[in-house]
Amino acid sequence: MIEEKEAFLDRWSRRKLEQAEEQSAPPPASLDRTPADEPAAPLPPIEDLTPESDFVPFMNSKVDGETRRAALKKLFADAHFNVPDPFEAYSEDYTVSEAIPMAMLKTLNQAQRLLFDDPQKKLEATVAAAAPSEPPPTDGSLTVTPQAESLPEGSKDVVGKQDA
Repeated sequence: MIEEKEAFLDRWSRRKLEQAEEQSAPPPASLDRTPADEPAAPLPPIEDLTPESDFVPFMNSKVDGETRRAALKKLFADAHFNVPDPFEAYSEDYTVSEAIPMAMLKTLNQAQRLLFDDPQKKLEATVAAAAPSEPPPTDGSLTVTPQAESLPEGSKDVVGKQDA
């Protein structure tokens, strides 16, 4: 009882030919009319459309693309469709925010250093400004002045520069 097996490519070719014959055969004529044969129903005016209107006739493939787009614009212009999704990450405008209250801003360490004057620094600055310049030493030692201060006014620009 050995059965001869059909080769794979022969079987594939035979089935493709059968499928092509089935598709090329005309479909049996039915007594019912198909929706494609029916004339298109007149479309309602776009100006009279509301969100409760029936938009199905505008989705027919025979309707002009511009008319379909105009109907959809009318549908989606409703405020119901203009509500952003609260779970969408980028749906909110984060450029406008409330200002940080002054009480909270004063508690931030970085802000204290950058924005607010430290009372201790103010006190040291006023003491340093009120104190007279240092008196000359009484022990007889010499004071050294920086080189830039001892040079004439015009030559201060070139101090420390080397000739090329």
